[in-house]
Amino acid sequence: MAQSAVTSTGKKLIRIDVSFDTVCTWCFVGKKHLDKAIAASKDQFEFEIRWHPYILVPSAPREGVSKREFYKQRHGARAEQYIAITTEVFKGLGLQYNLDGLTGNTLDSHRLVYFAGQQGLDKQHDLLEELFVGYFTQAKYIGDQEFLVESAKKVGIEGAAEFLEDPNNGVKEVYEDLKKYSSNITGVPYYVVNNKQTLNGAQPPEAFLEAFQSASN
Repeated sequence: MAQSAVTSTGKKLIRIDVSFDTVCTWCFVGKKHLDKAIAASKDQFEFEIRWHPYILVPSAPREGVSKREFYKQRHGARAEQYIAITTEVFKGLGLQYNLDGLTGNTLDSHRLVYFAGQQGLDKQHDLLEELFVGYFTQAKYIGDQEFLVESAKKVGIEGAAEFLEDPNNGVKEVYEDLKKYSSNITGVPYYVVNNKQTLNGAQPPEAFLEAFQSASN
């Protein structure tokens, strides 16, 4: 099997492809764990992270629905247990899980993530943090273009408002990316490390560290 690429710094390159949705709780938790593993490995590896769309509820309305009511309908009798577990997991990350506000269609957020990637993978990665924090802890609506544009500005993405204004911008690219990276998986988050190692779910940092080592050999 081919060896990992070596960068100009002499460190091995770790490429991570992540399939996700912007309203996926465990995608946010997984990102926090991934970031922790990356921070612990930066003296050994260079990282290239690409985020790929997966739409959990394609039929979700654009106008948004109550997040709390949506979870009750989706999880039924297990809703309260799910919310309690999520709240505890977020506390462990120093975050307060917020069930207020709306949830709904995520296509516009994926269009924006694609657009961010055209301006740099670091900006794309930073944008995900803003979107996750806003949606999960500040009751921001993932389909609100004002919130999306505000998040883009915070991480230095230029032209987001103009890009999102045309509802056709990025749609083709989002669905092509989804077909290429996410059509054969059944859930997210899903990680592919150097096209060798795969992980799914909100893995702990230690699992990522082990994958980095295995994929770099």
